[in-house]
Amino acid sequence: MRTSTTLATYAVGLVAVFGAALGVGAAIGSPIDMSTTSHSTHESMPAADAATPAGLEVSSGGYTLSDVTAPERSGAAGTLSFRILDSHNQPVVDFDTLHEKKLHLIVVRSDTSEFRHVHPVLAADGTWSIDWTWPSAGTYRAFADFDPTDGTQLTLGRNIDVAGEFTPAPLPPVSTTASVDGYTVTLDGDLTTAGGPITLNVARDGVPVTDLDPYLGAYGHLVALRTGDLAYLHVHPEGEPGDGVTAAGPDISFHAQAPSEGTYRFFLDFQHEGVVRTAEFTVTAGTPAETPVAPENHTGGH
Repeated sequence: MRTSTTLATYAVGLVAVFGAALGVGAAIGSPIDMSTTSHSTHESMPAADAATPAGLEVSSGGYTLSDVTAPERSGAAGTLSFRILDSHNQPVVDFDTLHEKKLHLIVVRSDTSEFRHVHPVLAADGTWSIDWTWPSAGTYRAFADFDPTDGTQLTLGRNIDVAGEFTPAPLPPVSTTASVDGYTVTLDGDLTTAGGPITLNVARDGVPVTDLDPYLGAYGHLVALRTGDLAYLHVHPEGEPGDGVTAAGPDISFHAQAPSEGTYRFFLDFQHEGVVRTAEFTVTAGTPAETPVAPENHTGGH
């Protein structure tokens, strides 16, 4: 998916769905190129990929996420680095821009208790790198969301084991509200396998926030992860800043469709007064699942 078409599609459509990854197209035009998110139309794609949600594969469409080099223990400062390799095992150096960046890196612990959305720097030899410290031990999954100039947009994932003292975190309970740094974000709408609108409302101290900052070409970015296997979707809201239609809050609207019933984690990034914050939700599609009570020290962010 080329940059121009990407942005144009985002502007006119509604947001991509997990279901697309299973070959279930959105009922309403999606701003995500379904062929890229779902890997469903790449010419060289194996047939099995069509049923695989994004982020579950380390290789797809002729591209591979290399081994990830990073500090081995939690708390140790260092550099996280990796490459995107082509079908000839050569590093890719040409990427198109997706929402103001050449590559979006999402890193989440397997229990979803840690979440980061960052943007490494690309070196001339094709190495992406960023300063990095693991906040805690455990198994993490790194998602590289990118659009190679000679290919189509992909999200590839790879697990990383981090040594150190590990304390499993139970899944936070299902909720339609999330609090972060004095902001309250309220989720309106149901996640279903049929698809439908979802709206996230941002308020601070009970007052609706109507002056959200543009961040990466939108007023909000939503990553959805299916618990259990961390099937991934980076979705974007309707419209974009400056289009003459989209308001800068308090509502940020999406279209979402789950590939299956189950429990999902939503991570909404929004920016206000120059600071990016992440609001986290646990939601269910279909019959609500039993969810353990969450600890109070659940963390996440950029």
